[in-house]
Amino acid sequence: MTTVRDATLDVLRRYGMHRVFANPGSTEVAFLADLPDDLEFVLALHEGSVVGMATGHAIATGRPAFVNLHTTAGLGNAVGALATARVNRAPLVVMVGQQDRRHLALEPFLAGRLDALAGPYPVWVNQPALAQDVPAAIRRAWHEARQHRGPAIVVVPMDDWSAPTDPALGLAAPTTVLRADADAGAAAGEVARLLDRAANPLVVVGAGADDRRTWDALVSLAERIGAPVWQEAFGARAGFPQDHPRFAGHLPAGRSRLRAVLDPHDVALVVGTGAFRQYPYEPGPLVPDGLTVAVVSDDPDELHHSRAEVAVLADPAAFCLSVAERVTPRRAPAPARRAEAIEPPAAGEPMRAAHVFAALADRLPRDVVLVEETPSSRPDLHRLLPAREPRGFLSAAMGGLGFALPAAAGLRMGDPSRPVVAVLGDGSSLYGIQGLWSAARYGCGVLFVVLSNGRYAVMDRLADKAGGKAPWPAFEDVSVHGIAQALGCPARRVGDHADLLAVLDEVVPTLAHRTEPLLLDVPVRVDTHFEP
Repeated sequence: MTTVRDATLDVLRRYGMHRVFANPGSTEVAFLADLPDDLEFVLALHEGSVVGMATGHAIATGRPAFVNLHTTAGLGNAVGALATARVNRAPLVVMVGQQDRRHLALEPFLAGRLDALAGPYPVWVNQPALAQDVPAAIRRAWHEARQHRGPAIVVVPMDDWSAPTDPALGLAAPTTVLRADADAGAAAGEVARLLDRAANPLVVVGAGADDRRTWDALVSLAERIGAPVWQEAFGARAGFPQDHPRFAGHLPAGRSRLRAVLDPHDVALVVGTGAFRQYPYEPGPLVPDGLTVAVVSDDPDELHHSRAEVAVLADPAAFCLSVAERVTPRRAPAPARRAEAIEPPAAGEPMRAAHVFAALADRLPRDVVLVEETPSSRPDLHRLLPAREPRGFLSAAMGGLGFALPAAAGLRMGDPSRPVVAVLGDGSSLYGIQGLWSAARYGCGVLFVVLSNGRYAVMDRLADKAGGKAPWPAFEDVSVHGIAQALGCPARRVGDHADLLAVLDEVVPTLAHRTEPLLLDVPVRVDTHFEP
């Protein structure tokens, strides 16, 4: 069994933090007792001196130095020196002891309220949610301190050190972070060599790749290495043309299905997002054994919380183009994609969400901006309404409801050259329904398509999975089109599938130039299956 302490000491060795600058207290004894001989303990008689020595060491070596402080008193005494370290651009990894996690709720003696004690001077502060997360938090603190040139603080409860690590949870911060702005050629060469050695690579894209330059660079790279391209799970924007032959689909949001997708591959290049975003927690490893993950992003936070061996801080477009120029071309068949035919509902049969998406897919122009907030039917929407141009898809990155309706109006207002269609669940629409007044008042010609099933369907499915009865009622008596009309927004209640096709044939050709919004209230039956 590997303990959290053993794993953390290995992190110190891996990143060259062989000296521990400290003025210790009881909350740090479990970490410091029997410190291995290859690590040197450096005592100072006051915490200001501890941090001052570490600051000088970091400046001299150009690498983060490791500091150990004793809960509230130690961190409090060190704040002035930490401020100096920040202004001096000295990278420090500061581990602060905390009382035993098992009785912190009772605020025992020496328990510290440590998160904000050093004010704005740390570049990052974290108390890991689980003891298991401590080694990764120290690793991330090293990257944060190095990237932002200042002290990064990790608060560790004293009982965490003896806890076992769970190898199935894997990395929670990358092993290596490269900065392409320092030496783009070296970083691009390393990733190109990684891809050249791969027998079966794949590419995963995210919202940070949603622009024309990055799409073009990723198309060039994917075609050159013959790799399938997957969109991140719950991506707020599309990172690759989803009608391209190399596009394979959207990654599933659960670990077991994610592993099944990744299992045939030995290298995953993740661009414009972290690795890997999930939704429901499942036990077991995040990725299959033998898969090497490299992440490229211009957002250091995405890099620092990724499960990756290599992370590169770089402009995704320029970096992927540079990698494409360096890799050895190879041939590989494109992913097999079966065109899905959605049969219209039979006479008298209620519509499903998929019927609405298929009707839109047959009619919407290539440059449409599709805004989505229909959680229970989102997988069908992704499958049937691919993003074909940059900024062709948008949803709420955080998952909270109420974003899509007003955002669609703002998108149309900001760029009236592109048609905008918002597809919403009726429950979702009610969180931002007031935005219809503004859309009408300011001439935002958005088509709002509301899928009305009179309930929070995704919550019903989650309750089913939990094996319990949902306590919330349906709201079939709510008239979304009635509310829209009351807010001054033109609205129509669609009667059946034929009525839907007729109104879309009438309205879609006007989307490019219309200045009046329209809401379509479309009744759909509840889908009984939900698998994000």
